[in-house]
Amino acid sequence: MNAALDSAVLPRSLQIETGIAAANAEFVALRRDLHQHPELAFAEHRTAGKVAALLQQWGYQVTTGIAGTGVVGSLRRGSSERSLGLRADMDALPIQEATGLPYASQNPGVMHACGHDGHTAILLAAARFLALHGQFDGTLQLIFQPAEETGSGARRMLEEGLFERFPCDAVFGLHNWPGVSCGHVGCIEGPAMASVDQAHITVHGKGGHGAEPHNTVDPVLVSAHVITALQSVVSRNVDPLDMGVLTVGSIHGGHASNVIPDSVELKLTARTFRPEVRSLLQQRVPALVEAQAASFGARAEVDYRLGFPPVCNHPAETALAREVAQDTLGAARVEQAFRPRTASEDFAFMLQARPGSFVFFGNGDSAGLHNPRYDFNDAILPLAASYWVALAERYLPLQQAAT
Repeated sequence: MNAALDSAVLPRSLQIETGIAAANAEFVALRRDLHQHPELAFAEHRTAGKVAALLQQWGYQVTTGIAGTGVVGSLRRGSSERSLGLRADMDALPIQEATGLPYASQNPGVMHACGHDGHTAILLAAARFLALHGQFDGTLQLIFQPAEETGSGARRMLEEGLFERFPCDAVFGLHNWPGVSCGHVGCIEGPAMASVDQAHITVHGKGGHGAEPHNTVDPVLVSAHVITALQSVVSRNVDPLDMGVLTVGSIHGGHASNVIPDSVELKLTARTFRPEVRSLLQQRVPALVEAQAASFGARAEVDYRLGFPPVCNHPAETALAREVAQDTLGAARVEQAFRPRTASEDFAFMLQARPGSFVFFGNGDSAGLHNPRYDFNDAILPLAASYWVALAERYLPLQQAAT
């Protein structure tokens, strides 16, 4: 790497940008290799192995096997007791890829359709620069998390003592976002992504011949009314100034057009930004479903399961994230009106345990997340890696010599 990176000739921002750019082709190739070999939640063995090997090569103290396949790379410089966590997710989705790209998934039915391959490559690119040329005082904890898509990876890492074993005064994460200009950044104070909970509903009726519905309690009809009634929960129970989303995404019952089944199963998700609204939905959904079924002489069982909370960014850390974005990428690339997203992220658990912020990087005009035609935009990689370096050095500044 160019010796000028370690000199005072270039401003620090240009030193970082130049150093990251010099190795960019290597990390684009790595990202595409990860894309070709996606792995589902808690099965990220190949990915974790590559991450661990590279971190060890660059001089990090590496711990593997956290939450099964999680990896943490620790790097200490200087004498400061301050510490910073940067997190990337590693898992893929059970989706059959339809991009037709030369580096498309080689694992049938598994695909990096959310850009976790890119997030991993970004943090590794930053890790290399920080190890070779980082100017910081304190401890870096680079967290490579499994199983974000199932909502269980962050929680399991915390249960296994993540922040007790690897202390972090603050923790930051990022996610690419399609539809936002490439390399533009969104920083949101407070609720940034929604909570997500799930309900599995079974409507029990009385089956029979389709020609004699009067001798049955039709669970298909009951379920139709249940689905319609559920739409009143948000419109009539939630304050109009708050947000709530109830989506019934699955309904199954019966096999023949002339047979009324004994039961029907429905699956729904509930999302919101505020704990009070989350609690309200948890109460109202079972109560309404059970009452609606009873009004038809049917019976409903509701298995309501809490998933993960909203991503709530802390004020001071979000202000820092925005400031670093403006200084690193330029004020024109910081989206001033970036709005919260109703999708969900299990980084929420880490933000409940430590202060921090979750930042969004525009992926440009691409297919949406969780789409079989989605692909991570490699143009983001050097920008986001430079951002991580700048954030780390800003949070863990070198101590000024006493005069």
